[in-house]
Amino acid sequence: MRRARLSAPVTLTLALLAAPLGGAAQPTGKVPRIGYLCGYPCGGPRHQAFVQSLAELGYVDGRTITLVYPRLVTDLTDLDRFPEITAELIRQKVDVIFAAGDVLAARAAKQATRTIPIVMAVSGDPVKLGLIASLARPGGNLTGITYLEDELLPKQVELLKEVVPQLSRVGALVDSADPASRQWVAQLNTAARSLGLRLDAVQVRAPTTFEHAFAGLSRGGSGALVVVSSPHLYFQRSRIAALAIQRRLVAVASFREFAEARGLLAYGPRVQDMFRRAVSFVDRILKGARPADLPVEQPTRFELLVNLLAARDLGLMIPPSVLARADEVIQ
Repeated sequence: MRRARLSAPVTLTLALLAAPLGGAAQPTGKVPRIGYLCGYPCGGPRHQAFVQSLAELGYVDGRTITLVYPRLVTDLTDLDRFPEITAELIRQKVDVIFAAGDVLAARAAKQATRTIPIVMAVSGDPVKLGLIASLARPGGNLTGITYLEDELLPKQVELLKEVVPQLSRVGALVDSADPASRQWVAQLNTAARSLGLRLDAVQVRAPTTFEHAFAGLSRGGSGALVVVSSPHLYFQRSRIAALAIQRRLVAVASFREFAEARGLLAYGPRVQDMFRRAVSFVDRILKGARPADLPVEQPTRFELLVNLLAARDLGLMIPPSVLARADEVIQ
């Protein structure tokens, strides 16, 4: 696939706190251990962004810090064993845990320890999920950066309506194991009604349920689909993108990898920037700050990807107004 970056991108990166290169200074003989717990695949650009940002502050793995990885989460069966994977990490005597990518990681870490500091970079509302007391005063041992899916979902529905003005029904694909699934469906219902749309929400878990879910959306007359973010649906992104095209559904997800897998649209925060920003929390905690005193932050800027190969498969013309706002066009 050839990718074109348009001339007036709307993507803006999260600002990093300025910090001296020597910020990693620790007492003699003390090498901090940072546990890396991820609900999504652990490698790739997200992980690279985290490690690079650590290095920019003087934290070099194997020299001034030790990065500790539990058993890697590489497929759906690993997600079902997440409490066990988290316990393995706790036993390795880490000084701080980075819960990367999804509320699943943050919740597992929070349930496993009340004393080890946890820095999250996740989607979901940590207040409604009971992970923290408030964004401004998290309390406890968890802080970090999160984007609120219930604020992002209405914008995704608006984007679908802009791409398909005649749209009357929209589907939603939700992970049934997601603790926030009810919250997402309620938010999507409100967003759909505000645009005069009917919402058809389907919950899936086992991969064998996908065909049935998409068939039901087609029978119900849905012309578009919101893929609600979760590790399970992330792992299934290529299959979801293919089924959406097969069923003639204009689909959007919050993670860029969906568009890269030939999904039509991706609209959400740039997760690599969230991982970079999370490093500043790790830095402050290693210098003595308490997670309870560090307000949880939210990204303020987002990116839009459009896959014209998927548009061609759907026989769809993307409106110029959407293309003009796209940060990246895949063609």
